Amino acid sequence: MSDPHERRRAALRSTLRDRGLTALLIGDLRNLRYLTGFTGSNGALLVHVDGDDRTVFCTDGRYQEQSAEQVPGLERLIDRASAQALAARAAADRLGVLGFESQHVTVDGLDALSRAAEGVELARAPQLVEALRLVKDDTEVEALRQACAIGDAALAELIAEGGIRPGRTEREVARDLEDRMRDHGAAAPAFDTIIATGANSAIPHHRPTDGVLRTGDFVKLDFGAQLHGYHSDMTRTLVLGTPADWQREIYDLVAAAQAAGTAALLPGTPVSVVDAAARQVIEDAGRGAQFLHGLGHGVGLQIHEAPSLAKTGEGTLSAAMAVTVEPGVYLSGLGGVRIEDTLVVRDSHPELLTQTTKQLMVV
Repeated sequence: MSDPHERRRAALRSTLRDRGLTALLIGDLRNLRYLTGFTGSNGALLVHVDGDDRTVFCTDGRYQEQSAEQVPGLERLIDRASAQALAARAAADRLGVLGFESQHVTVDGLDALSRAAEGVELARAPQLVEALRLVKDDTEVEALRQACAIGDAALAELIAEGGIRPGRTEREVARDLEDRMRDHGAAAPAFDTIIATGANSAIPHHRPTDGVLRTGDFVKLDFGAQLHGYHSDMTRTLVLGTPADWQREIYDLVAAAQAAGTAALLPGTPVSVVDAAARQVIEDAGRGAQFLHGLGHGVGLQIHEAPSLAKTGEGTLSAAMAVTVEPGVYLSGLGGVRIEDTLVVRDSHPELLTQTTKQLMVV
């Protein structure tokens, strides 16, 4: 079984057996892409516990040719109301228990499924595909690796060509960086790029404005590239001109916390313990109240997905999970630092996907 989508569907069928489900109806487009490779904007999948011979894919007429190419091994239906069409198919095939993605289905949507699947028992089956997506396969890691390389290359080029300099605005730098990611092969930015200069760098998720970069400012860049549906995520904080002592102090503190959090990324470690490893470094320096968010998050087909590396995060790490580690210290009205990498959990030490230096860069 060489096709990664076939392998993923086979793994899902094992879950269905454990849950006593005859089939699972997939309507979330990210889960649909994960299981089939389909990249259109409308579709659904009926995964049967007995195998791909009884699994059915549905989309509308706009994607008839595209789906024939992207989903060649499954029976296909063409219907605009794809989820309802597959629910009706489940009724026609007299399936026993049909699971549905209750975390994605609205109340009205459930009513429509119930009418279409008359005679079939509908069962809430949340997060079954997302649980599989927690651990990345080699195909996914390679997509993440390439997406991170695009971000690295775009930032290096931006710096080398003087794209971060006094007089430019946050919006100009953001557009420039996003254009360079596209030039290096990104399908799109992974999310809205954050460029924050001066006091704005103390706002964790600041949106770029016409604020002007000035000598002596911190410049925080939080950005990523999307490639093959997968997202990279990296933050670097630079200084325009000679760093002040307070800037070096908080930069070195965040760098030490980031190193501690990264070192804790080992299989079997509770995610809350990983957060604590980095947070303790900042708290010991008396700046715990200025670390305003969790340590990191999973990354893949979504820019933010499980697991959550936070005080309140649940679960433990497993090998091949892809996560970010991004501590920060934010001094309101003055400036802030965040350093973030995308990494893959491995048995001995994590694999670093974002390769840009974490030494304080002065431009």
